[in-house]
Amino acid sequence: MASVVTCQSSQCLNGNPPSRLECPTCNKLGIQGSFFCGQECFKAGWKTHKIIHDFARPREPLLNDPSINRDGTYNPFTGFKFTGEIRPVYPLSPRRHVPPEVPRPDYAEDGIPTSERLRSGQPPRILDKNEQEKMRVVCRLAREVLDIAAEYVKPGVTTDFIDSVVHEETIKRGAYPSPLNYREFPKSVCTSVNEVVCHGIPDQRKLREGDIVNLDVTLYYDGFHGDLNETYPVGNISEENALLIRTSRKCLDESIKICKPGALFRDIGKVIEPIAVANGCCSVRTYTGHGINQLFHTAPNVPHYAKNKAVGTMKAGMTFTIEPMINLGKKAQEEHWPDNWTATTMDGNNSAQFEETLLITETGVEVLTAGKAKSYWSSRSP
Repeated sequence: MASVVTCQSSQCLNGNPPSRLECPTCNKLGIQGSFFCGQECFKAGWKTHKIIHDFARPREPLLNDPSINRDGTYNPFTGFKFTGEIRPVYPLSPRRHVPPEVPRPDYAEDGIPTSERLRSGQPPRILDKNEQEKMRVVCRLAREVLDIAAEYVKPGVTTDFIDSVVHEETIKRGAYPSPLNYREFPKSVCTSVNEVVCHGIPDQRKLREGDIVNLDVTLYYDGFHGDLNETYPVGNISEENALLIRTSRKCLDESIKICKPGALFRDIGKVIEPIAVANGCCSVRTYTGHGINQLFHTAPNVPHYAKNKAVGTMKAGMTFTIEPMINLGKKAQEEHWPDNWTATTMDGNNSAQFEETLLITETGVEVLTAGKAKSYWSSRSP
């Protein structure tokens, strides 16, 4: 049964009776409930009523609005003081569809990782053999998706297009893209370009020759998450950027070498920071590696800098990530955009990152997300 709508005029002389005269502009814009009892009421409140039309209309490119381009793209944060050259390029594409048959984590609908909150403060889980095998499977799938997405890292490709590739390849494998709606993150992958340290939101910006871009992919499959990321050159890059990428990769690789039963989590940062500093870089302190299993983020906490106070020792059956974010220069602090996600370097210098998901075994460590080494990781090794 259709509901009765009364006259919407605040000055109706007829007592706001049930009305059927609908505002035609509201009808076109999809605004519901704009009914009046007659032309008199409709015209009397026109000056205030038409304001809602402006809110509902898509923002149109204007020649005198420097924040909107002729193609309809725009920077939504024109008053924000950016630290570097990267700018957001909106509008964002609509949220991508996940088929109902694909199993999803608890936050997929409301954005709230309830299971993580319930587990907060608990020690790292020790996975049994069956759970370890499930981690191997999801991490292998995540590696496949990242490697496919990396093929599209080239000048002229938008990060939104890369997001579409990650999303579709994830769905093809019967998996859920873990970043999607995690704490309301709007996309299926994080794409961090140049001075963006982490959590960059894919948008309409086209990659340019000389950029570097990090792709951070996580899949949820059969109840478990697998997480990894890599930083890629876009075409030909400067030697400075090449050194940054090589340094970041070396920080990760050398820290993995100390992982085994009985090793201290706090010692990982002790390995990473000296490598970064020796190459004119620094290690970000705000963001850390993390435990991962049925939960996207859980214990242990894995800092990437020396003299940290991380607690705990590694035990066989633990799974966690190491993912150092390495900045050019000496400023390890970051600035956050108004989107509440994108973190950039404070001085506008570039940042690079690599991440693997690890399993501590009885005799050492297994890199669950391991892939083929790239030539640009090790040439002229720092």
